[in-house]
Amino acid sequence: MAHAVRTGARAPATDRFTLARLLRAREAGVFIALLVLCLFLSFATDGFLTSLNLLNVGRQISLLGIMAVGMTFVLIAGEVDLSVGSTYAFSGLSTGMLIIAGWALLPAICVGLATGVVIGLINGVLSTYGRLPSLIATLGMLSIVRGAALILTNGQPVTVNARNGALPDVLQAFSFMGQGYLFTIIPMQLVFLVIVAVLAWLVLSFSNFGFRVYAVGGSAKAARVSGISVNKVKISAFILMGVLAAFAGILGLAFLPSSQAGRTGLGLELDVIAATIVGGASLSGGEGTILGTILGVLIIGVMRNGLVLLGVSPFVQELMIGLVIIIAVGIDKWSTRRAG
Repeated sequence: MAHAVRTGARAPATDRFTLARLLRAREAGVFIALLVLCLFLSFATDGFLTSLNLLNVGRQISLLGIMAVGMTFVLIAGEVDLSVGSTYAFSGLSTGMLIIAGWALLPAICVGLATGVVIGLINGVLSTYGRLPSLIATLGMLSIVRGAALILTNGQPVTVNARNGALPDVLQAFSFMGQGYLFTIIPMQLVFLVIVAVLAWLVLSFSNFGFRVYAVGGSAKAARVSGISVNKVKISAFILMGVLAAFAGILGLAFLPSSQAGRTGLGLELDVIAATIVGGASLSGGEGTILGTILGVLIIGVMRNGLVLLGVSPFVQELMIGLVIIIAVGIDKWSTRRAG
């Protein structure tokens, strides 16, 4: 019964890593598209294929990638979260204000992450027990959380520095999280993305929770029949999304220690959803992988970086990202109808 619930979600262990499965995987197409894009930029620009630029791309995609990992769980469960940009802003700003108030780093970060838990919990409850479509529930929370951030900061920028009251040792550790380098080479933001992605892959691929997320997204009715608490699984996915959005917001403020509630994270949810869908997650639920999501994030990041190197206008960049979203969703819908 368990395998019937997750039709096509995960292959048996005996052939999970076979070459045939890799060639059939949706991620293979995403990887080929990424490879073609990288080859084109390597010949079209002088600075793309350098270690400095590639590490810079890795840093630039890190926060987007962390949030896209959380969105993968939500989309696989058959839901969507539009409040991630506001959560990103609110959690980062609240953490920064606590650091300015003289708090130690760990308690301040824990409070920031807790705000993500609360926002995710509210989103989950509204979308399950409240029976609101997650699109509507999280769209409302987008405005509520953004308004709460404006009230919290009184609409003023939050700057984390010693002049505003941050303790020197706390400020140093906080800055290292966003601006530091591992072994003086690898950006710490990229290190955090790798850690989050690996942990999420293990959870999604090998844990009971990962199985239940796929089951709920594949068929909620079948999942209930098999004894899975659909509401709890969806709420857990929203909470995970909230925590990762909060974590990304904290890292964002650590990198650029001045932020304003009215501007931070605006439109970020579109990039997060686009990267996840480009990576193979389905708006219909039941499909998606962490590997695919990371590849989708890389495509978005490499495209943005390449357009900058090519001297393309920022306005045209936004237009092209919008086209990518439309094409990705169109492919998702077309493949879903064809499979049906």
